[in-house]
Amino acid sequence: MVYLSETVKLNNGLEMPLVGLGCWKIPNDVCATQVYDAIKLGYRLFDGAQDYGNEKEVGEGIRRAIGEGIATREELFVVSKLWNSYHHPKNVKPALKKTLEDLGLEYLDLFYIHFPLAFKYVPFEEKYPPGFYTGAEDEKKGTITLENVPIIDTYRALEECVEEGLIKSIGISNFRGILIHDLLASAKIPPACLQIEHHPYLTQNNLIEYCEGAGIRVVAYSSFGPQSFLELDSELAKDTPTLFEHESVAKIAAKHKVSASEVLLRWATQRGIAIIPKSSKKERLLNNLQINEKVTLSDSELKAISALNKNIRFNDPYTWRGCKFPVFS
Repeated sequence: MVYLSETVKLNNGLEMPLVGLGCWKIPNDVCATQVYDAIKLGYRLFDGAQDYGNEKEVGEGIRRAIGEGIATREELFVVSKLWNSYHHPKNVKPALKKTLEDLGLEYLDLFYIHFPLAFKYVPFEEKYPPGFYTGAEDEKKGTITLENVPIIDTYRALEECVEEGLIKSIGISNFRGILIHDLLASAKIPPACLQIEHHPYLTQNNLIEYCEGAGIRVVAYSSFGPQSFLELDSELAKDTPTLFEHESVAKIAAKHKVSASEVLLRWATQRGIAIIPKSSKKERLLNNLQINEKVTLSDSELKAISALNKNIRFNDPYTWRGCKFPVFS
């Protein structure tokens, strides 16, 4: 039986699944199969990025499912993100076309600006995806060089891509409220989604409230907090108590006879926030997809989980190697 997530309407009229599959950290050797299997289960949203380095495999899984008639391209909601190295307007469309070529698709449903941070351009043939690499000299020195590219210039290039039919929606990721406000003052096409790190240790309530008022859908990544960063050898994640075993979360999970991870996901979706959890286990993938039917939290339970906020941010560019840029300060 195929189970489909409920959808939410974006400000451009498109319907987006509330639950999708996050493709960050899916190993290349299993990525195509995991995406294919997820489509068979009922997943229709796939959240990828140029920086993840697995878009060819994501595309392989998608095209296999389409080829077998499991889903049509129109039924899928495929997402990617413009990496920091391609912010200059002359590089935006070539980078987008590189993603489309890797995926083997003609358009994206949503294309985010991954970070409001413009790295020095690196040609595809030199290194792709470039990650934190901005040239051989910077690599030797352990530094990152920025380009002087205003966000609105990058955004204008993305608006042109919408007009050409290469993308249907523009998204922004890891943006602060004042930057969103400034962007909205100039944008011809308002951003459809904002993707942010969001979990009970980092609730970002004011930012979410602002986006709701502006008609921008919030999408959460790293819904499990420190758990998402342990495999990246993050010292902060190692030193932060897991949310899975937190007394408040565990108590609510026991009451509803579900797992702590399901409580954390439902805490988001019940407040209208889309989620993109990753899992390699089919049973867990299906549980995530069915989360809205499996459990409903009370207002007091929602508040109890939100009260765990400590403003702990695990994905901060200031802590990246050679990247002392206070994006969130």
